[in-house]
Amino acid sequence: MKEYTYQWNASEYEDETKPVLKITKSSNGTFQWCPKKYQYNYIERLPQDTTEAMHKGTIVHNAREDFFDNFDIKKAADMEYDELVDYSYSLYPIDDYTDIYYAMAVFEADRFVQALSDETSDTFLPVVNEAMLDAEITIRAEDYSEVDLQRDYVVHLQGIIDRMFFENDMYIPMELKTGPWKDYKVTSMRKEMAFYKLLFDNAPEELLHSVGLSRDYDMKMWGWYYPVSNHITVEPVKKTSHTAVMKGIARLIHAYEQEMFPTKFNARTCASCSYFGICDAADLYGWGE
Repeated sequence: MKEYTYQWNASEYEDETKPVLKITKSSNGTFQWCPKKYQYNYIERLPQDTTEAMHKGTIVHNAREDFFDNFDIKKAADMEYDELVDYSYSLYPIDDYTDIYYAMAVFEADRFVQALSDETSDTFLPVVNEAMLDAEITIRAEDYSEVDLQRDYVVHLQGIIDRMFFENDMYIPMELKTGPWKDYKVTSMRKEMAFYKLLFDNAPEELLHSVGLSRDYDMKMWGWYYPVSNHITVEPVKKTSHTAVMKGIARLIHAYEQEMFPTKFNARTCASCSYFGICDAADLYGWGE
């Protein structure tokens, strides 16, 4: 694969010595949320504040990765339920997020008990535990005529899949979120999972093999877990979400073509953005100093 970058120039696309556009789940999500924030963060590389939510997300994600690395199925199989909960909880660190860890410990203890009952404990642990995937895809202008792309483009995708489970001869990616669940989040969650599906479908076979995945099986389900709200969703893959992600990528490319990354103002969320003080929307909507 070629080199890839966020500091991409669409007018130089035909120069094969130049890097291709890099797109991650996070960068694509930021662009769809607000193109101006994308410009500040990924193109201009302006620093942004580390919020408590961001800090919590990093710490809890790392703790959950360690949990699955250290969980001993043979040891757990001989435990009574209360002992199993305590064992699961003991695999998490002692820090400011113990309430979340306890909720996850109970959830996994329940899941393990069910797996023992169903005689499926061999699929309790994920086949992928925090794995990076890379892929290249082609965005064809004729498929996105409403976006008015100038040409076809090859772009580079990259992302880390939290967990991938294997059940009933299929892969099931599961995304962990450390905030509260709200029903309106379902659309954005489906788009995140569709990005993973896009990665999986287009990653080189040797890369899939290196992280423990095989082309012999497909990703037919996906899901997400919000321990703070004790919420979990597992559902069939949605083709409409795949289409939405592809259209979003086409719009991202078009912004580079036009060199225009407009602001999307939202009175509820913009004030907490790290770039609010330099954003033109602050003055436009009367929020400036």
